[in-house]
Amino acid sequence: MPTAAQSATPTRARKPAAKPTRAPRQQDAVAMLREDHKKVAALFDEYEKARSANVKRRLVESICAELTVHTTLEEDIFYPAFKAALKDKELVPEAKVEHQSVKDLIAQVRGREPDGEDFDAKVKVMGEFVKHHVKEEQNEMFPKAKKSKLDLVELGRQMAERKQQLMAQ
Repeated sequence: MPTAAQSATPTRARKPAAKPTRAPRQQDAVAMLREDHKKVAALFDEYEKARSANVKRRLVESICAELTVHTTLEEDIFYPAFKAALKDKELVPEAKVEHQSVKDLIAQVRGREPDGEDFDAKVKVMGEFVKHHVKEEQNEMFPKAKKSKLDLVELGRQMAERKQQLMAQ
């Protein structure tokens, strides 16, 4: 039997049952690529500020890993769909050439010691290439993709699935 003090305490109303949680809304391909762009830009900014070889090495490995996955997603999934939907003969070929320049620089810095001016210069040029590439994608390619009949949510789903596979490797 409750004591007088317990009886005087108001009883709490039960919380309503929690609503079932929905699966997170699938991110569309353009949003996913923009998110990658922001992440890589932040890594390049950190590299510019870094002074220690250990920090530079860690950042370069992160930059290279992110760019390798990102370019694979674009080249294997996004670009073919974009090219087919828009009958593109300019933006995708140019983007692939830009990717190759970045891949060449990745090969020159990945797994190497950040040992001076040449190394820093290669990372800086890679950052400039990426910045130029991102600007073209975001100002030209992405708006066209959004206006097209591309199923960007489905492309995003495919890219997210492939990204998980690539990141696990």
